[in-house]
Amino acid sequence: MTAKDDHEETWREFREGVNMTPKEIERWLESDESKEVGQSKDGGESVGHESGRRIIEIQHTKKADLTDAQWAHMKKVVGYIARHSKQRPKGDVEDTKWRYSLMNWGHDPLK
Repeated sequence: MTAKDDHEETWREFREGVNMTPKEIERWLESDESKEVGQSKDGGESVGHESGRRIIEIQHTKKADLTDAQWAHMKKVVGYIARHSKQRPKGDVEDTKWRYSLMNWGHDPLK
């Protein structure tokens, strides 16, 4: 597989997985629920919250202008959404840390 093929697959999977608009993610990241979930180093911003900010930046970047670091982050996002989605808890997930964590990564499982 060439780097171009890999980028095409990453692009498609990212666009399928990230189902929130930049505006939706921005609003979400401002919420207390968003800030209360995820792992953080030294009590700072969580990994997922930081990822959400990077996703917004990627969504505002033209595909041709994406950097290697952005492509790498897109792959990380795709992997996280795939892994975390498989851990769906039973019952109503609307107000769960599981959903909130996915939303930090740009994916609302209720959409």
